Amino acid sequence: MTDDKQHTVTAAEQAAIFHPLDGHHVISVGMNDPFYYEPHPLCLLAREKAMPMIQELMQGETEGKMFGVLIVERQEDCRCGFLVGYSGQVRGRSNWPGFVPAVFDYLQPDGYFKTHEADITAINHEVEQREQQPERLQAAEALEQATQKAQREIADMQQATNEARERRRNIRAAGNLSHEQEDELIRESQFMKAELRRKKKYHEAIIDELKATLANYDAPISRLKAQRRELSDALQRWLFEQFNMLNSKGERRNLLEIFKETSLRVPPAGAGECCEPKLLQYAFLHGLRPIQMAMFWVGASPKVEIRHDGRFYPACRGKCLPILRWMLSDVEMLRGFDVADSLLPHPSDNEIPIVYEDGDIVVVNKPAGLLSVPGISEKYSVWSIMRHRYRDVDSPLTVHRLDQPTSGLLLIAKTRQAYRALQRQFMQHEVKKKYVALLERDGWQGEDEKLIDLPLYSDPLNRPYQSVDYERGKPAATRVVYLGETDGHVRVALFPQTGRTHQLRVHCAHSQGLSNPILGDNLYGSQEASRLYLHAESITFRHPRTNKEMTITAPADF
Repeated sequence: MTDDKQHTVTAAEQAAIFHPLDGHHVISVGMNDPFYYEPHPLCLLAREKAMPMIQELMQGETEGKMFGVLIVERQEDCRCGFLVGYSGQVRGRSNWPGFVPAVFDYLQPDGYFKTHEADITAINHEVEQREQQPERLQAAEALEQATQKAQREIADMQQATNEARERRRNIRAAGNLSHEQEDELIRESQFMKAELRRKKKYHEAIIDELKATLANYDAPISRLKAQRRELSDALQRWLFEQFNMLNSKGERRNLLEIFKETSLRVPPAGAGECCEPKLLQYAFLHGLRPIQMAMFWVGASPKVEIRHDGRFYPACRGKCLPILRWMLSDVEMLRGFDVADSLLPHPSDNEIPIVYEDGDIVVVNKPAGLLSVPGISEKYSVWSIMRHRYRDVDSPLTVHRLDQPTSGLLLIAKTRQAYRALQRQFMQHEVKKKYVALLERDGWQGEDEKLIDLPLYSDPLNRPYQSVDYERGKPAATRVVYLGETDGHVRVALFPQTGRTHQLRVHCAHSQGLSNPILGDNLYGSQEASRLYLHAESITFRHPRTNKEMTITAPADF
């Protein structure tokens, strides 16, 4: 058996991995933040130069892959160049020529990982064989049929008991019962209750016997599953210990040490295999100074996440943030998705249009780019502006929210009574909202009205992105109405039936939805624009005091 090891690269391989950018000078400023950036011109150039070998690598692949480029300076001759990497594996390999290799090569056929993985696979096969034994399947079927029979017979007897109880109640209500008649009614009640108890015990005995028979088959399966879990956990821990990540100071920590002080406590699966840590690891290992970094998607979008061919993306937060914080520990850059206060609009209350106001409520037309409620670092929001405007109001004010880049109508409660009444309407799905949006492309396919029903899941490892997940996702439905074409873009009306985060944006962008992102969507789209072209145009609700239905409208300015 060969020993697994940190990947070593020969001199010839090093020459093939470092791609020179002759004629370009290094950048004197610090490296960009991989979680919040615009790709530097050198990164755009590096991607252009790398695309031929990327396209050759991706030939025949049905699903796309995240790639990254890292602009570096070779210290011995101050030569500028770039590295190219990809996340995970392509066709089962993490060491294709010309690309940076894996931080740790655990895919060697006779190595520790593959050998122990084969042991786990063998247990999987044995579990599957035992679960499909004809005798076990017969025992499981017998238990299921006995359980269903018991439920039917007990339900029928319970219904008969309830009907008899109602009949006795009516007889007693009519009055004029003799002692003998009352005694007969009591005996009937006692008999039926006793029969119901006997019926339950009868079926319990049969079911317990069948469960015991099935348990004889399932006990060894449970032991195998426990053994598999122990082996899998031990192998995963061993793997994390082998990923020794270098930082910019030349220090090393394995993934268990890096994630120990995070909220996750342990690394998520696939940690250390994204292209960003692979690129930095190779650079630090070979004396290359990182300068600029950018990540981009190549190929078809996956079924769950929304990815567009050629679009640049930030590093994922769950897997990469703790690792990159360690690897770049002497560089102040990791702001994540936070935005500097200086980049936020600072409107006064007069700059938020008031569409409607009375003694109970206010309806404002929120500008795009303004928060509905305060964020972690941002101070200005509709809530804070309204709090300043209505200093003496004791209500929470903001009844619902719009995404920061979305413009449109927001309901504000000026009293606690109004807030509670409006909140009840939202909870009971009585409030109706209409949005208008411009989509990236022109051309509309199919019916002029569609219903998109795609469950959404908020991945805690990659916030704020939402993905379509039929197992873990929450129901999300949107009615879409085609409104025509505007300057080369489809114009639609969107009527959300549920209120999930980013629901409209995902339903427009996803391949199973409209497959046409909202123009200016920097999370799920691919086309740059001056803003997100999504506007909450109208809202219908019952006035919290008069209970009269109201519809407030504010047409979009696009």
